Amino acid sequence: MLSVMNLFEQENEKGEIVTRPLADRMRPESLAEFAGQSHLLGRDSLLRRAIEEDRIFSVIFWGPPGSGKTTLARIIARETKAHFETFSAVLSGVKELRAAIAEAKSQLAHHKKTILFVDEIHRFNKAQQDAFLPHVESGLLTLIGATTENPSFEVIAPLLSRVRVMVLKPYSEDELSRILKRAITDQERGLGGLSLMVDDDALAHIIDTADGDARTALNSLEIAASLVEGQSAKKRKITLDTVEEALLRKALQYDKAGEEHYNIISAFHKSLRGSDPDAALYWLGRMLEAGEDPLYIARRMVRFASEDVGNADPMALSIAISAMQAFQFIGLPEGDLALAQAAVYLATAPKSNALYAGYGKVRESIHGTGSLPVPLHIRNAPTGLMKNLGYGKGYKYAHDYPDAHVPQEYLPDKLRGQIYYNPTNRGYEKIVKDRLTKWRKMRDDASKDRKKS
Repeated sequence: MLSVMNLFEQENEKGEIVTRPLADRMRPESLAEFAGQSHLLGRDSLLRRAIEEDRIFSVIFWGPPGSGKTTLARIIARETKAHFETFSAVLSGVKELRAAIAEAKSQLAHHKKTILFVDEIHRFNKAQQDAFLPHVESGLLTLIGATTENPSFEVIAPLLSRVRVMVLKPYSEDELSRILKRAITDQERGLGGLSLMVDDDALAHIIDTADGDARTALNSLEIAASLVEGQSAKKRKITLDTVEEALLRKALQYDKAGEEHYNIISAFHKSLRGSDPDAALYWLGRMLEAGEDPLYIARRMVRFASEDVGNADPMALSIAISAMQAFQFIGLPEGDLALAQAAVYLATAPKSNALYAGYGKVRESIHGTGSLPVPLHIRNAPTGLMKNLGYGKGYKYAHDYPDAHVPQEYLPDKLRGQIYYNPTNRGYEKIVKDRLTKWRKMRDDASKDRKKS
């Protein structure tokens, strides 16, 4: 017969299952339940074999929030029947580490391994990381670290050399869909008891705004479910309006793989080319608010800087690259201003497509003329034989002449005098044009003199 205390504890445990957040309740408890990261856990993969053969090694899981780092560490401990100790880089110190080491020794005396899971390992300072080294090296502890930061910058080299770094990817839309549908139907740990109906566009919006983060997706689903759970069973339906209310974010019409994606990026590009910073900012905002990959937008601006601005403003490319790097450094939401700054700069910069047009002509020439030989006077001549064959003969070293310029041919003979790059009179390119006009005249005059002689 159970005591009153045992009855109370059982009821309390049941209560905790209900009150724990959905994302925590739905944590996979085995490899069979774990979704995603097939590049790490696929059949015959290194990590899967190590788990199944109980030969787990120290590892650092590097990946974005909500990609399953903590869950995977717990599953590894469960599957290998290891003692599991958790250690927070934010909350724990030397005292807690000593206690974990003492417990590991006690477990080892009973022939049981210890996995020490260190969350946010990048927050440890050098001295704290050094403290792990002897115990990882001796095998007393199998270290599993989790980090959202690049370990090569944040983890000391001696510790890094003793672990494997495995990269976890954000969940794909299909994987998030499977995770959410399982949570909707799971009677024991999920929302199955509510008999929820969820519209496809509502589910798609949750997935889109989660941006590959399973925890965020499950939290959003739980909030949406809380808005309809008081309704009668027939009305217990999560619609797009329900999700928008739950997320306080309107679902914009935008299909990242469909026509609207291409329409809006086209509008953005043409607004930049048309020197309209207001329209450029609007279309940039439409894409960011709808969940477009910000780095896709950044890459398009880098391309634009060379294609549509070019040397009319050589700083445009630097600004675009800097915006991309700034976004990678700080992410959303703060990083959107770096992209906005670049968009306005590109929209208001002088425009030139001379580089784009010039390189197009180069491609046509190459395809039309094939592999033309390099003129002898500008060939490399590292050996005596090459010099005897005329390699490098007659080459004029530019720095020996006034203004470090001397007229001579650099193109193959068949293309002599060909002009590919025609700068405009806009921005810095006007300076380039004046300079090239002078140099090209000098070259043409020198060519005429050679013909006369």
